[in-house]
Amino acid sequence: MAQEDNSRQIIASNRRARYDYEIVDTVEAGMALIGPEVKSLRAGNANLSDGYAFVRRGQMFLANVHIGAYENAWRENAEPRRERKLLLHRHEIRRLETKASEPGMTLIPLRLYFKNGRAKVELGLCRGKQRHDKRESIRKRESDRDLQRAMRGRGRGRSRG
Repeated sequence: MAQEDNSRQIIASNRRARYDYEIVDTVEAGMALIGPEVKSLRAGNANLSDGYAFVRRGQMFLANVHIGAYENAWRENAEPRRERKLLLHRHEIRRLETKASEPGMTLIPLRLYFKNGRAKVELGLCRGKQRHDKRESIRKRESDRDLQRAMRGRGRGRSRG
């Protein structure tokens, strides 16, 4: 397990999604990319902020994810926000399609990374949070932060004595 974590090179993460959505399930998918897009990802030119995934004719696609143009491939560069095909097994696509078709559910890209040299995207099956849920998340995060501060402060005081 530790070896698997070392082979991952995170390119971009969608931190806003964890705030705006409750993540019910996650799945890892490969991406069908062209050469300059891969080089652009290696340079870190990606933005997941407005991205989402959908199913069309039994195939899953990733839309609205911005992968910037690679400077040295001026002619082969594709549209930065084009739809990209996701590589999943047929049964995974069907399972995600049925879950995402429920009211209030959507597929959001959470992270974009390289795993063993291949570009992968972590999709989250998400349900939108209401305003009061977001306040609850903020309250919990602040209380955890205060608890960590208190634990650090207490640890220092004992060692000085």
